[in-house]
Amino acid sequence: MAETPLTIQVHPDDNVAIVVNANGLPAGTEFPSGLTLREHVPQGHKVNLVDLAEGEPIRRYGEVIGHAQRPVPRGSWIEESLVRLPPAPRLDELPLATAVPPPQPPLEGYTFEGYRNADGSVGTRNLLGISTSVQCVAGVVEYAAQRIRTELLPRFPNVDDVVALTHTYGCGVAINAPGAAVPIRTVRNIARNPNFGGAPMVVGLGCEKMFPEWVLSDDRPAPGPGNTDSIVRLQDESHVGFGAMLASIMEMAEKRLAELNRRTRTTCPAADLVVGMQCGGSDAFSGVTANPAVGFATDLLVRAGATVMFSEVTEVRDAIHLLTPRAADEEVGRALVREMAWYDDYLQEGASDRSANTTPGNKRGGLANIVEKALGSVAKSGSSAIAGVLAPGEQVDRKGLIFAATPASDFICGTLQLASGMTLQVFTTGRGTPYGLAAAPVIKMATRKALSARWHDLMDIDAGRIATGEATIEEVGWELFHLILDVASGRKQTWSDQWGLRNALTLFNPGPVT
Repeated sequence: MAETPLTIQVHPDDNVAIVVNANGLPAGTEFPSGLTLREHVPQGHKVNLVDLAEGEPIRRYGEVIGHAQRPVPRGSWIEESLVRLPPAPRLDELPLATAVPPPQPPLEGYTFEGYRNADGSVGTRNLLGISTSVQCVAGVVEYAAQRIRTELLPRFPNVDDVVALTHTYGCGVAINAPGAAVPIRTVRNIARNPNFGGAPMVVGLGCEKMFPEWVLSDDRPAPGPGNTDSIVRLQDESHVGFGAMLASIMEMAEKRLAELNRRTRTTCPAADLVVGMQCGGSDAFSGVTANPAVGFATDLLVRAGATVMFSEVTEVRDAIHLLTPRAADEEVGRALVREMAWYDDYLQEGASDRSANTTPGNKRGGLANIVEKALGSVAKSGSSAIAGVLAPGEQVDRKGLIFAATPASDFICGTLQLASGMTLQVFTTGRGTPYGLAAAPVIKMATRKALSARWHDLMDIDAGRIATGEATIEEVGWELFHLILDVASGRKQTWSDQWGLRNALTLFNPGPVT
């Protein structure tokens, strides 16, 4: 029996639709509307529903994603080379807080089992985090973490794991350059992530530019002498040999483990959650299945009083005109514009622009350019008012929907969201990625049924059912909401946690390296 041809037209004004069928559709395929394909169109790729003249707008999501490079007859495959990139929205002409969504009805009675900290924050995990002030100590700290995990952790059953917070910063950099503020506050704020329970410890070398004290303080205090209650310096004269260094680290770790072991899960309102939303390996289904379902769950979390962060500046920039009207007030709107402008300048200084974002995999998945990608990406933000904006690495200070400015790199975005206080992340993917974090659980959602079936032991939720009509955006959104509560409570484990998949922290350093 011939397979029923399926396409998705997102908006009534769209003059293209994407093919749903897993193997694409061959030339000659006929639709009830009278449309006939002139050529094979791969899954996720666009077919034009009308004849397009040269220069005519190509519309998807009800927005212009580009202009036709040449005349294209109806029923053709609208592949990347046929779409001319339009200019980005002008930042000086954006409406600010002109269409602020009214608050939706509160969502009450939802709770999770979390770890409450002395400062009122709540973790979803009980982890010992060992911060580092410089990349030089990374190998020693990784070695020590393994020893701690093997020799000490079994004595402290309430502690989930030990995480070595290593990175590639701290020396060989222009430490006083303006851009240095970003990696410095990122390292400091990751140490304060609620999942580490307010028991920071730092391992430094002793001659680095970023003093270990800076990890523990908002200021930039001068370094103290030798080891302290919270700092181990490998160059301290008391360390005679590698064994002495390890002994100091393990002695401090044992004290911190004893503190953390006194923590137990307690019932907390869903309002205490801080959830990060991210996408990676996106495809043309991202904006019609997984990301809208995430957006629905985002609205549920906001209604429950939680904090939800969405990010990735280059995947917001071409849809910014849809977001600034949703800013809670003009100050928030100006902050959105500030972060877009900062990144425009950053890319220009690097002799690049936002078009560098899209990957070969994005294009194979049907995304013609960054405009189409951005319009699908912002669906993760749902429909709530945007309550605040964070510069890269800043800590969140309010509830509601927050734009946390980050690059679109999966690993940098995840690192910066951790610094901002994220305690659980939702990650959507169409092409597939085994991404995971050591410091917070990551729920991964597939945009396509084929990916979910092929990577059945890596994807936690299949949003591809939306494209085939087997589930609605609302149903998958509620499924995600309940899974967030279960994972945050430790009742369910994500696939990345089951396999122990951990990507390294990756700092964003816009400053010079010397």
